[in-house]
Formats: sequence, structure tokens, C-alpha cells
Amino acid sequence: MVRSKEKDDLESRFAATVPISVADSSLSLFKLISTLILFVLGVVIGLVSSSHIDRYFTYEGDQFRSERFYFQTEQFGHDKVVPCEKEECLSIESVIRPRDLSHGMTDDELIWRASLVPQKEEFPFRRVPRVAFMFLTRGPLPMLPLWERFFSGQGVEKYSIYVHALPGFDLNVTNSSVFYRRQIPSQVVKWGSVSLVDAEKRLLANALLDFSNERFILLSESCIPIYNFPTVYKYLTESVHSFVESYDDPSRYGRGRYSRWMLPDIKLAEWRKGSQWFEMHRTLAVKIIVDTKYYTIFKKYCKPSCYPDEHYIPTYLRKFHGPLNANRTVTYVDWSELGPHPATFKAGNITQGFIESLRHNGTCSYNSQETSICFLFARKFDPTALDPLLNLASQVMGF
Repeated sequence: MVRSKEKDDLESRFAATVPISVADSSLSLFKLISTLILFVLGVVIGLVSSSHIDRYFTYEGDQFRSERFYFQTEQFGHDKVVPCEKEECLSIESVIRPRDLSHGMTDDELIWRASLVPQKEEFPFRRVPRVAFMFLTRGPLPMLPLWERFFSGQGVEKYSIYVHALPGFDLNVTNSSVFYRRQIPSQVVKWGSVSLVDAEKRLLANALLDFSNERFILLSESCIPIYNFPTVYKYLTESVHSFVESYDDPSRYGRGRYSRWMLPDIKLAEWRKGSQWFEMHRTLAVKIIVDTKYYTIFKKYCKPSCYPDEHYIPTYLRKFHGPLNANRTVTYVDWSELGPHPATFKAGNITQGFIESLRHNGTCSYNSQETSICFLFARKFDPTALDPLLNLASQVMGF
């Protein structure tokens, strides 16, 4: 009886637990099936996405390889260059040699641009050293026919021309002239003022935009060449020095113009005087245009009867770059009249003997050796001297 009762109790407990286990098993199975469905669905979505991404990157890769192939074959392969067809397209030619001298830059912007110096010694183009002929004039160039003959037949890669005239003046020449479209943007210049130095810096900065310009000669409308172009070119490009006159003048026309307000930056012992008509190497030209400290001192304290154009560059070079300078000018000027302006040569002065005297006016040092060629140019020539000069040019001056 007892065993039968225990057996009945055990069976009743077992019967009660069976529905619970079956329910738990069904729930577990449902969870497993749901998980499998989600997993399979995820795999399918992943495969589809992967296929699209693969096709995308394959397409982009083909595009990249195609573009890279284009650059290699068209731009760099076999020295081929894609031509610049748009005005704003930046080419090596537009960087090393501006096509047009006109621009909209201020003086500060111009000097900043001109002061950029390449750090790589090798040039990515065939560079022939050029001589920049910089004309500082108020208006017309009366000696222009003589200069035209001087440049005639010479390689244009060896020289460049820049004209700084008063604003509003238009140099009227034909499009076959070497002076055609060679005027630079200018400002008003007043004799004896710092505006002359501004004009000199403006000419240098514009000429420095051409990376082939190596030597820079400042000339006036009354200057003439007294040797032919090959002689001038060889003399300047082979010189190890610049030609800026810089000397100590103890008189009231030299030291007498010094201002003690320039101390301590400029001492009296460093004060120098020299001809405005300089010639210099590119290295010195950059040094001159970037200077603001000493230029500002001269602008503030060098006023009539102190003339910045006669003292600023000679003093600056003496103070910082003396070894690079020959301390003489290559432009002959006659100051024998002891006036505020040099002598002017007119038609009656022009003879073969006179020109020869300018060409062989003593001796001087050139590359540490003595030479009889000291002056390459001369001034001041009146417009009436043009015809006699043209008649003597081929016979005496060699052009």
C-alpha cells in the first residue's frame, strides 16, 4: 500500500514536470531558429554589400590607374608638356619670365614677389644669363635710335629692357622696336627725394621677376653705350664684382650730409657717397630691394641737402656687402663744372677723339687685373648729339 502510494506520488510529480520541460525546449528551439535566420540574413546582406564595394573600388582603382598613366605619358614621359590654354593656367614660362610687364601689384607686393629666391641650384630650363637694361626717364628716350642700333642683331635671350617713366607717359614706338611694351607700372619721381630710390627699387624688382636676368644696369634717357653689345655683355656677365661707386667724401658734399640722428645704425665712418648710375649682380639686387630698415632711416633723415640716391645704396653696400663691389661705376659722367648737375654734351662736342677719350679713360681693376676698359656707358648727352653719334657709332663704337 505504502509503495503503491509512493509510486503514485512520483508519477504525479513527473507528469507535472513534463509540460514545463517541453515548453522550455520549444522556446530554446525557437531562439535557435531565429538566431540562424538572422545570421543567414546577415551573411546575405554582407555578401551583397561586399560585391558592390568591391566593384566600386575596382572602378575607382581603374580610374586612378588611368589618370596616373595619363600623367606619366602626357606630362612627364619623353619631355612632353601639356600646353597652357587658359589665361590663368600656371606654366613654368609664366613663372620664370612674365609675358607682360604690366601688373596690378603694389610696390610692397612686387618686392615680396621679386625677393623669392630659388633654393635649388639647378634650373629646370635652359638659362642664359641676361643683362637687364633699366631706363629711369621722365619721358621720351631721345637716344632711342642709337640704342636700337646697339641691340640690333643681338640674341634676345641675352638682354631685357625696362622703362620707368612718369605715370601717364606712353613710350611711342612701333611693335618691331625692342622697346615695345617695355614700360613698367610707375610712380611720380622728384629729383633729390627718396622717390628716386623708390624708382630704382621698382625697376630692380620688376627686372628680378625674370629669373634669367643676372646683371642690372641703371641708365637715364641721356645715357649712351660707348662699346658694342658683345663687349658690354661679356664685361658684365664675366665680372665677379658689381659696379657701384662708393667712397668717403670728407667735404660738406659728403660727410657734411650725414645726420647724427642715424646713430647707432649708421655711423659717420660708414657713410658713403657715389654715382646713382649703378650696375649690380642679381644677388645684390635682391639685397637692395628687401631692405626696409636702412631705407626707412634714409627716408626719414636724408633730405635736401642730403640726396638719398647718392648715399643710400653706396652706404648700404659698404656696410654689409663691400667685398662684392668694385667701388666704381661703369657709366662716365663729367663733374668738372662743379655744379649740382654734370656737364651736358651737345652736337658740337661729338667727335671721334671725344668718343675715344671716353672709351679709354685711364686704367682700373677688373677681376683683380688692370684694364683700360673702365666705362661702358656715358652721360649726359643732349638730343642734338644723336645724329653725330649715329654717324660715328659703327666706326668708333663698333655697332
